[in-house]
Amino acid sequence: MLKPLRWQFTFLYTLAAVVIIVLVGGGAYTIVNRYFEQITDLALQHKMVHEFHSLNAPLPPELATADMDWSVLRAEGGTNRTRRLTPEEAGRIALAVRGGKIKSVKLKDAANEYEVKLTDNSEIIIDAYSGKILEIEIKGEHLNPPTTTLLSAAYDAELAAIFVLPLDAQGRILFNPNPAALPMTAHQEALAAALRNGSDLRTITTINGEQVRLLTYRLTRPDGPAALQLGRVISDQNQVLYQLMTGLVSFGIFGAILIGIASWLLAGRALRPAEEAWVRQLRFISSASHELRAPLTLIRASTEVALRNAEDEDQRELLTDVLTESDHMRRLVDDLLTLSRLDSGALTLQRQPIALNDFLADLHRHVSRLGEEQGINVTLARAEGTVLGDPNRLRQILLILIDNALRYTPTGGTITITAEPVGKQVRIGVRDTGCGIPTQHLPYLFERFYRVDQARNRSNNTNNAGLGLSIAKGLVEAHGGTIGIESEVNQGTLVWFTIPAA
Repeated sequence: MLKPLRWQFTFLYTLAAVVIIVLVGGGAYTIVNRYFEQITDLALQHKMVHEFHSLNAPLPPELATADMDWSVLRAEGGTNRTRRLTPEEAGRIALAVRGGKIKSVKLKDAANEYEVKLTDNSEIIIDAYSGKILEIEIKGEHLNPPTTTLLSAAYDAELAAIFVLPLDAQGRILFNPNPAALPMTAHQEALAAALRNGSDLRTITTINGEQVRLLTYRLTRPDGPAALQLGRVISDQNQVLYQLMTGLVSFGIFGAILIGIASWLLAGRALRPAEEAWVRQLRFISSASHELRAPLTLIRASTEVALRNAEDEDQRELLTDVLTESDHMRRLVDDLLTLSRLDSGALTLQRQPIALNDFLADLHRHVSRLGEEQGINVTLARAEGTVLGDPNRLRQILLILIDNALRYTPTGGTITITAEPVGKQVRIGVRDTGCGIPTQHLPYLFERFYRVDQARNRSNNTNNAGLGLSIAKGLVEAHGGTIGIESEVNQGTLVWFTIPAA
């Protein structure tokens, strides 16, 4: 009975979880992407520093700052270097290998090696240009040096696979200092921007479809290349980002499914007490309705017998009131029983094709007599189409709407019944020329026991419990249709509903 609410809870729980997954996954992807961008740009800058040093060109201030912030070191030898490590850099290498504290750092062997002594009496020999560990001696015992040097604060630009393009002012490559073939030719737009502004940093796509992070600097010495263009192919980074994205999406979908299942179970468990209480309430209403029918029938029968034998006028009037109230009570019980069946889904519809022309004509003959008694003209303006529905329940819907129209239409007014096909459904309407309904009440008219203010009610409306439109709405929706109401004060009201066409 509360399944729609359970679906809503499940949707909300799952939506909240998906939002969290998207935020976490998006944050992780953004962090990795930003890391790749920063580490690539930093590698390009430090490689550019070394190229400027190798050409003995004046270093731009921003590159000098980058060189001081992060020293580019070579873990393994075999590469020509033009810059010697500082004592601080040699000390960091030693600490990365052994840890502890440094006692002294000094150059040896024609300034090509650093001798670093630590407080634990160990001695480490480091190549002054490559940063390679040449020898480790601890208490007179020589150890094999590590094959690589791991520095948390150092970065090897050569491992970044950066290629160098020395360019002239026309964008021609002067020579190829790279150990492999170039993945691209010079990028003219980047060169023009660097010659104009001093430097340029951008990401381009080569004719082979590869993305390259490109750093271009204008040289500040009169001889030699006019500019240096350094590039890093970032296809490997894009591949890592793609794999990360694929993993995050897969994890997100799998997690959303698991959370959806868990949300469904949790929502069902949370709503189980409410559903049990709802079922008990429906059973109570159904049982009470059945139990009240018998005494009401007995009261009505006894009142009719007493009324036939009563001779006193006051007594007859009193018994007539009892009879009227018992009828009202019987209708209220029937309404509650109908609502209970609608709520529990126990209402069975005997669907069959209904030709509205004959059906509405027969109904019109009955209700027109009621209208004549109140001085109201009930007309059947149009009756077309055939619907698939329960004749008894369709008649009940129309009687509810017509009864409301009769209640609120003054003497001399008109009630019009219409039916016309609209697409795959038939629209049936009941329009009156009554007092109308204020706009603020229209959204609540189909709620149970809702009644507009008493100024709208006529004197014979005291028996209106406010259940008619609720029952009509439930019966229409049980047929698979919709119901609505349109009204203007002092202009009248139109209540319409749709039923699937046969």
